[in-house]
Amino acid sequence: MDECRILSPLGMLGYGFPAESFQAGLARRPHVIGADAGSTDGGPHKLGAGVGIVSRAATKKDLGVMLRGGLEVEAPVIVGSAGGSGAAVHLAWTRAILEELIREGGDRRRVAYIHAELDKEFLKDELAAGRIEPLRGVPPLTDKAIDSATRIVAQMGAEPIIRALEAGAHVVVAGRAYDPACFAAYPLWKGFPAGPAWHLGKILECGALCAEPGAPGDAMFGRLRGDGFVVEPLNPARRCTEVSVAAHTLYEKSHPYLLPGPGGTTDLSACTFRQVNDRAVEVRGSRFRPSPAYTVKLEGAELAAYRTIVVAGIRDPVMVAELGSTEQAVVEITRTYFDWIPPDEYQILFHHYGVNGVMGASEPLLGVRVPHEVGLVLEVAAPTQETADAVCAFARATLLHYGYPGRQATAGNLAFPFAPSDVPLGPVYRFNVYHLLQVDDPNALFPLELVEY
Repeated sequence: MDECRILSPLGMLGYGFPAESFQAGLARRPHVIGADAGSTDGGPHKLGAGVGIVSRAATKKDLGVMLRGGLEVEAPVIVGSAGGSGAAVHLAWTRAILEELIREGGDRRRVAYIHAELDKEFLKDELAAGRIEPLRGVPPLTDKAIDSATRIVAQMGAEPIIRALEAGAHVVVAGRAYDPACFAAYPLWKGFPAGPAWHLGKILECGALCAEPGAPGDAMFGRLRGDGFVVEPLNPARRCTEVSVAAHTLYEKSHPYLLPGPGGTTDLSACTFRQVNDRAVEVRGSRFRPSPAYTVKLEGAELAAYRTIVVAGIRDPVMVAELGSTEQAVVEITRTYFDWIPPDEYQILFHHYGVNGVMGASEPLLGVRVPHEVGLVLEVAAPTQETADAVCAFARATLLHYGYPGRQATAGNLAFPFAPSDVPLGPVYRFNVYHLLQVDDPNALFPLELVEY
């Protein structure tokens, strides 16, 4: 192949995309249609709880359009990190949607499902063999951490997806995968250089976010030729510029030039960006440097607590000025009342929107002015939902009536937009597995299941 054409309808399966943009992409006869469906941007909750990031209805709509488009142009459709976190429950959720679409469409399909959730006893054996190491800033893994995780996934590279394509899959639904893998796999399979393939995949996995104006809910088209590629948005209202594509190359990276992934690092230090027309940019100079040992990232989440929140508005300028000391007093009163619960077993947190709710202690304008109103989120995290509910209710009532200095009214100092005011949010999860596992075979951890419909 002299050229590999890749259609990315959107930046996250379920985000939606204009039908006109997708049809414009089909008109260019793509070799493959891909969509990333996962992310850890929202934290560990989706993995820990085993739920999806987006709605079932939105996933079904987007996936249905992609399936019909792939059939029309005879291009495989590849989905990465199915269901958001790519564990067995997420893969099964996506599989149920796909099978529903296939039944409704009546088309014959060969579908590859690639599993990414790992057995805990296997991981303990690998840990004992010294094949698991922590990422920077992460403590070493232990058997206890493995056992306490609700589920643990490995982030696959391109190899398991290539194996599915070699098996003749028309649709590939992968569990947890490196975000660019669903786009890089096809050109790597066809022999294109790894550097440009991974770099192009990194851009395409976000849809039209690298365009001006940027949006993940719109389509992008990539043409891979030799050691370079061209990217162009498919919506005429958007355009790629040298600056927009270069800026997006820096997106979600711990290093401006190096992009580590399964099996190696994409080196972008020699990249050049050239405007080829008013809406498209050519990128050259991406290089892939294999690592001495092939590693995949492990992700696991454990139950940490249960959470209850209250949302309220404060407009009394006297209370706003006394907010810090008032909240400290409320915490002390609450802890005194619940004296049978060890203080280190629960947290009472106040988030102020209008003061420092976004950046917290890092806010550079902290103390510059006193706002005329504050949006308050009172959060309680505790070992059980019952305890979180009880502590939150008591702290909310105490704050509502607390006699701060200068108070003119005995009530009405908090405005609650919702009834009931207290909202139980359920389980809280934290990442407790965020490590690298060394593997001899990039396919070994990811069983392939081929199904004929």
